[in-house]
Amino acid sequence: MLNPDDNKAMCQVGPDQPMGRLLRRHWLPFMIAADLHAGGDPKDVPLAGENFVAWRDAEGRPALFEDACLHRGASLLLARSEGDGLRCIYHGWKFATDGTVLDTPNVADAAYKGRLRGRTFPVRESGGILWAYLGAAGHEPDFPRWPWMDLPESQRVVAIHVQECNFVQIIEGLVDSSHLGFLHTDTLRKTGGSDLEYAQKVNSMQDDLAPKIEAEDTPFGFYYAALRDVRSKEGHSRREARIAGFVAPFTILNANGDLHQIVIPQTDTRSIFFHVYYSESRPLNEEPLRSQQLRIVGMDDATLQRFHLTPETLGRGDYPQRGNYFHQDRAAMRDGKTWSGISSLTMEDTIVCVSAGAIRDRSRETLSTGDLAITRLYRALLGAVESQVVARVDWVQSRGFAAQLAPGEEWRDLLQGLEDSPRTASGNRP
Repeated sequence: MLNPDDNKAMCQVGPDQPMGRLLRRHWLPFMIAADLHAGGDPKDVPLAGENFVAWRDAEGRPALFEDACLHRGASLLLARSEGDGLRCIYHGWKFATDGTVLDTPNVADAAYKGRLRGRTFPVRESGGILWAYLGAAGHEPDFPRWPWMDLPESQRVVAIHVQECNFVQIIEGLVDSSHLGFLHTDTLRKTGGSDLEYAQKVNSMQDDLAPKIEAEDTPFGFYYAALRDVRSKEGHSRREARIAGFVAPFTILNANGDLHQIVIPQTDTRSIFFHVYYSESRPLNEEPLRSQQLRIVGMDDATLQRFHLTPETLGRGDYPQRGNYFHQDRAAMRDGKTWSGISSLTMEDTIVCVSAGAIRDRSRETLSTGDLAITRLYRALLGAVESQVVARVDWVQSRGFAAQLAPGEEWRDLLQGLEDSPRTASGNRP
């Protein structure tokens, strides 16, 4: 359990908070690149406890503006899109993507605009995602260079959902392997007959509902292993290690080896979750693979919109909440048709996070041996907040993976081989 002060330090993300200062030392993904159209309308971007506005000019250059106009603070979300810049509708001041002030029409002095600079932030476009740096100018860290960023677009699916809770609550679920065989019983049952690589990789998790959890600290956070005894179709028993990595303060290297997950706080109580599915050989982003991949986990557009988990629908309409019992189908539960009463994996994760409150009270939890990775997560986050250091990461070799262990073999031995091994196909043992 955590005391209230540590919980606040870990969860509060505004610019004057310890976690907020740490986040501003990193490159933060803030939206899918394809959702920002050249010369289109400005987009609302809540990020790390502040409001920003994203926009592309007619040449395709992306920008992130401070929401308040430099002049009198009117929101630039109201601004006119004029090809080469955004023009505030209040007094007509106009700003280019790099902050250059192009026009101040209510000021007679033509040289006045040359003495000003609009408030914009460095933006990079990579891996189908837009990333921003909100920290002190000239102190940008190395830009992430994860291998999936260099894959063709056809081999990478980037999807997002948003939910009303603190970002740490979502990350907790991603490092909690022992919940998978329970909460996601319905999804795991469907994986047995699927030929999707994702389904085949997670199918064994229903065979052992009490995996042994072990962890190993790293300079960037930690690795943790869920060790399960699973049986093959022929009845042979084997030891399986699913090894995931946590890169502080917001990245998960999923044990599937072909899934990269990033959870970014928009506010203290609202988060955006980036899912990157990738393959070094298969066209995952082409049909029918794209739809199959997203549908099996409930990340398809229809499901996200139905449960109001998109940026446009979050919190509106019949959003899952206590008042509607989170849309849980109790009749189907009683009839044995479903374990959780929820229709998709993503929704299952969402409702258990949201049901604990916007910021979970960790002083009242009761942790067990199955929660070892949770305690390591707290330690990694609080350590990063205290040090305010951006850890260096080997973008190529740092990854999650699953492996079958030979008798007497230690999963930590596989970590030692990551540095020296060549880059292998996603999900393969190093």
